[in-house]
Amino acid sequence: MGGSLVKAVGAGTVMQVLMVVAGHLLPDTQAWLFPIGGTLIGFITGWLAGHGTLGSAGARATNGGIAGGVAGALGSLVSTALGDVPLGNIAIAGGSTLVAGAIGGVLSRMLGAKAV
Repeated sequence: MGGSLVKAVGAGTVMQVLMVVAGHLLPDTQAWLFPIGGTLIGFITGWLAGHGTLGSAGARATNGGIAGGVAGALGSLVSTALGDVPLGNIAIAGGSTLVAGAIGGVLSRMLGAKAV
């Protein structure tokens, strides 16, 4: 993994865990916070990973998808450990954040972001 990918995974994981803890403390928000917030964080994580990736839109989509998916799955693991979602939710969270991260990675190229 490249440095920008590792940084994006770290930043995305921190954002996901903060969202999960907020949802745990305010359980009435979980129905909309987890799916919408988690997917949006996946997109942002993918954008960060794509922004630091040299090369094609495909390379940026790959790195964005990896970063978004890993951070989303880790956030879901924390939510499972807190007892807020079932273990099977990891597949849903990982899949949705992988797709959102790939989109974020591609858009980082299409909108003219320069690789760092």
